[in-house]
Amino acid sequence: MLTEHEITQELSASRQIPLSFHRSMAGHEHPELRVRATWRWQSLTPAQREALLDDPDPAVREAAQGSRWELDPEAVEAKLPSIGSHSKSFVLGTCALSATLVEQCFAEDKAHPLAWNRHTPADAVARLARHPEAKVREMVAARPDLDPDLVAELREDPDEGVRARARLHPFPRTWAEYWAIDAVIGHGPDCTCPITEPADEPSPDWFAACAASEEPVLRQVAASWPRLPAELVETLARDEDEEVRIQLACRHRLAPPDLLLDVFVTRPAHRPHLLTLSAFPRTGLTHLIGHPDPEVRALAAGDPGLSEPPWEDPDESVCRAAAANPSLAPETLEALLADPRTAEGAAANPSLPVPRMRALLDHCLNSAATRTSSS
Repeated sequence: MLTEHEITQELSASRQIPLSFHRSMAGHEHPELRVRATWRWQSLTPAQREALLDDPDPAVREAAQGSRWELDPEAVEAKLPSIGSHSKSFVLGTCALSATLVEQCFAEDKAHPLAWNRHTPADAVARLARHPEAKVREMVAARPDLDPDLVAELREDPDEGVRARARLHPFPRTWAEYWAIDAVIGHGPDCTCPITEPADEPSPDWFAACAASEEPVLRQVAASWPRLPAELVETLARDEDEEVRIQLACRHRLAPPDLLLDVFVTRPAHRPHLLTLSAFPRTGLTHLIGHPDPEVRALAAGDPGLSEPPWEDPDESVCRAAAANPSLAPETLEALLADPRTAEGAAANPSLPVPRMRALLDHCLNSAATRTSSS
């Protein structure tokens, strides 16, 4: 049996707990929850950190003292050798770093995490902007603190990925904007990365400006924001860039049903998620019944407007979906219940008369009881 501590650790590592939870716990009346707030030290505001350091409860003060090292360059330098290899990149990419530690990273070719660390000194950022690896230059190119001369230099970089990020300036003006862009750019149309809450979120005006940008990546960022106004959703639903439309379909509750269906048909990677959306269309699908993809035909086979559901399709999944079509008459369902290819779908059909459902359940329960007694 899992202990309370183990459950807490599993949840903390699962990325299901939003960072706003830790921030909201900083002022909670229960001291154990204020201790939890210290676990995400850098997601807290300066005022919250100060309050936790001066908390009346000694356990909270101790936890706060144990977390404040993340913003102390000398403390980070002293602690790094004791940190496991899997966590060192996280420390180098998020914590305040001393000049000695920065030089050590360059000397040991471990400077990659410094490219996205907001605490990286300006002189180190300039060196990273000229790093031999394009991936490092990419992460530097959209930094909100990048010197204008470096922006101009990276816009002429030989690598297209670097140039694409440098072109986004002056949009990434804050680190919240930087990470909103990073969550989208370069992921591709089939990305199914988990949707997590950011520590900080750009302003609604910034997302609106992104929606009107000529840069497709910025429109993709706007489409990924679940609170984008309805008029902008309507505009982006017709965007010429496919990834803009995909972001909108997967992230926004106001995405139109025809867009959801289009993404379902063209991008199989997103089908499991799209099928969970309340706006996803379940009717008006008859034009898809001859589609070459059996998963698309199976969707169309469940449309109640279909005059003859294809229960004899070569693919069994389409047969099951057709047998579950609620437009079927009870006598048709009886025949389908006798066919192994369609029995499962027919048994799940909501049009099956209740007495017949009960008879099927009784048959299954009696068969199970007979097998148990025999064994």
